[in-house]
Amino acid sequence: MFNIDIDLIKKYDKPGPRYTSYPTAPHFSDNFSYKQYLAAIKENNKEENNTPLSLYFHIPFCDTLCYFCGCNMIISNNRGRIANYVDYLKKEITLLKEQLKDNRIVTQLHWGGGTPTHLNPKEISDLLLFINSKFTFDSNMEASCEIDPRELTFEHLKALRDGGFNRISMGVQDFTHKVQEAVNRIQPESITRQAVLWVRELGFQSINLDLMYGLPHQTLETFSETLEKIIDISPNRIAVFNYAHVPWMKKHMELIKPEDLPTPDVKLQILKYTIERLTDAGYVFIGMDHFAKPDDELAIALNEKKLHRNFQGYSTKSDTDLYALGITSISQFSNIYSQNIKTEKEYFEKIDNGFLPLAKGYLMSDDDVLRRDVIMSLMCDFELKFKTFEDKYGIVFKEYFSKGLEIIKYFVPDSLVVIENDSIKVTEMGRLLIRNIAMSFDAFLEDDKGKVRYSRTV
Repeated sequence: MFNIDIDLIKKYDKPGPRYTSYPTAPHFSDNFSYKQYLAAIKENNKEENNTPLSLYFHIPFCDTLCYFCGCNMIISNNRGRIANYVDYLKKEITLLKEQLKDNRIVTQLHWGGGTPTHLNPKEISDLLLFINSKFTFDSNMEASCEIDPRELTFEHLKALRDGGFNRISMGVQDFTHKVQEAVNRIQPESITRQAVLWVRELGFQSINLDLMYGLPHQTLETFSETLEKIIDISPNRIAVFNYAHVPWMKKHMELIKPEDLPTPDVKLQILKYTIERLTDAGYVFIGMDHFAKPDDELAIALNEKKLHRNFQGYSTKSDTDLYALGITSISQFSNIYSQNIKTEKEYFEKIDNGFLPLAKGYLMSDDDVLRRDVIMSLMCDFELKFKTFEDKYGIVFKEYFSKGLEIIKYFVPDSLVVIENDSIKVTEMGRLLIRNIAMSFDAFLEDDKGKVRYSRTV
């Protein structure tokens, strides 16, 4: 049984990065040139590099606006507009593929959004056929797609399965009708269960369900009812996200009334109960906001210290170069990050002129690469062995990270970390506050003050 100390959570509940990358996205710059980008791709595709590929495709369209949404999405039912975007996505695929070696194998595929299943089944099949004609996929590929059960048909899922997808993720957030009304996402339990039945009938390997706490009108009692229904549905993975109310970043969040949001105390009670109930039900607490059944690849990777973290969250594919396509999508390979243009108009113009749709990026320094490795080890392995980094980077860990080691000592009295002579180990409770702990080694946070606004860590 996982016992949560609410007072401890309150103590550490402050803004901080989610570390899906390091440095984080606010540090990407439009000074990163197209010439640098092409040079990085060329370097990444030298003959000797046979690192597998991870492909991400951003499908931004949604049928309706969920007021809590923090994604880069477009609300549209204009089928011509959607079809045109898919056409340009194919053109971007062609432009990118010209830069990649033919013998690179894809071991991971992800469609996100938006709502990829806002495409109709024929569009899904057609796009997958095109992607499959351009890339070579590993027989054990992990292929995941985000879906919305509200407009889903069996034919949507069959098109995904026939095209090679083997994992499905869908949002639930909360089954309470009053909460759903307040966030403009009416999703009866029955259609969620129907979608899960279809997914299982078609033989998908894994189902992930997303929940969200901190939404308007939520109470511990109502959320616990949702949780029992989720446990009964028995997905392979569950993600429980904290609603980040950031109307200065997402203007539509102004449609949520602040007075309807649960108090910080209620939010923490919900979080405490959720972690304790899910672990009691047999789920493994992976870290932060992820849970998985013991036989799931995430739980196995956690035990074997093979977890990875990227822009889609926790993953089991650590040895890949991520190339992302579609508006706003972010690539990560070698020592660079690159982000695509955010608007359709500019995206189309770039592609029409024969350019990959780069908006901005970041060229990592040696220090960035080292700190990313340290932070990701904490986020994924929940421990640091100093000798590992000393051997790999030719440093004396305690000297190089003297400042970070002083900061991380702050977590010792609360039993969040254990510092030994040659290592740092994160405790089970520390996993919940891993963002705070990882911040100890972030070289940018001091300069970020007053410039970058992050969501709260809990």
